[in-house]
Amino acid sequence: MSRRILALNPWHGGSHQAFLDGWVAHSRHEFTVLPLPAYKWKWRMRHSAVTFSQQLCDQVRDRASAVPQWDVLFCTDMLGLAEFRGLCPESVRPLPSIVYFHENQLTYPTQQDEERDFHFAYSNMTSALAADSVWFNSDYHRDEFLTALGVLLRRMPDFGHEESVDQILAKSEIQHPGIDALADGQTAERVERSTERQSERPLRIVWASRWEHDKNPELFFAALDELADLNVPFEISVLGESFRNSPSCFDAAKRKLSSQIRHWGFAESRAEYLRILSESDVVVSTARHEFFGISVLEAVAAGCRPLVPHALAYPETLGANVSSFHDGTAAGIARSLADLATAHTSPRTTAASSFDDACPNDACPNVERFFWKTRSSELDASVDRLCKHA
Repeated sequence: MSRRILALNPWHGGSHQAFLDGWVAHSRHEFTVLPLPAYKWKWRMRHSAVTFSQQLCDQVRDRASAVPQWDVLFCTDMLGLAEFRGLCPESVRPLPSIVYFHENQLTYPTQQDEERDFHFAYSNMTSALAADSVWFNSDYHRDEFLTALGVLLRRMPDFGHEESVDQILAKSEIQHPGIDALADGQTAERVERSTERQSERPLRIVWASRWEHDKNPELFFAALDELADLNVPFEISVLGESFRNSPSCFDAAKRKLSSQIRHWGFAESRAEYLRILSESDVVVSTARHEFFGISVLEAVAAGCRPLVPHALAYPETLGANVSSFHDGTAAGIARSLADLATAHTSPRTTAASSFDDACPNDACPNVERFFWKTRSSELDASVDRLCKHA
């Protein structure tokens, strides 16, 4: 059965847009998407409830009976859902609602020297309380947010409403985002490259994170310095979105690693991004904070070995195999990369689409459970359950 979903996306960019676009493309449900540009996130959180309410009220006034009717309201953590439900048209107000937490403003890292604005964190709480179902993108995210929320509420001078934590937990579920599988042509190219004499080229390392301090790029580049000191040849692709105040270590590393760079900077297209991933051998993360880690899983799906912290959401998404994790030190990361460089000289002879078989020692995680064909079915089923109990 197809449901009609009204999806409000106050920050229609990055992972927020990718999630919604992926679900819409693979879902059996019908979507009406109201987006706002991914610009000035604080302002989006302040005004989006009013803006979306006015847009819907205008539709009701201008189109009357032609206004589509919906079965479910979906929004993200960037919307003040409690405010929206008080302002929106009467026909929208009673819809069973889902709020999806891509991140939260209580434990999301702040910029250096920036004081956290707990108003936004409290807005996250009231949105969760106003929703009928609360989706988190990982167990790690849910547990971290609810634990921190309990600490915050216990600090209140009175009326702390500590029971809110249990109320949110009772209606929460984990709904991982989806990732795209490589197309048949891209998979064939990956297989062709994997059967070549890999000893003829260096280990190819990829970084696919935002260029911000919470991703700890300083540690990553320090590890590459250590790897160079071990006389291990390597090539590097540095992907991810950069910003005006990106850490200075990127400019320094670009100069120092100029002869080893295959790609530097944000990929011009999705196809180019996937191509770069599929041509790489290992994806490294040094993140201090990660609610899910979609870029690492995309790299693994494209054929990369993961080398990430044994923390955050990574054990949940990548499994328990110790070879996927580093010890958090530059020397330790370098040693792990050196070991991978040695293993890299053994030709791969199996299909990259079966990545468990393509990896030495069966060390790599199976990421097919995150492909959109699987994730969309589970998301759709959760919507059905909500409608049946509404």
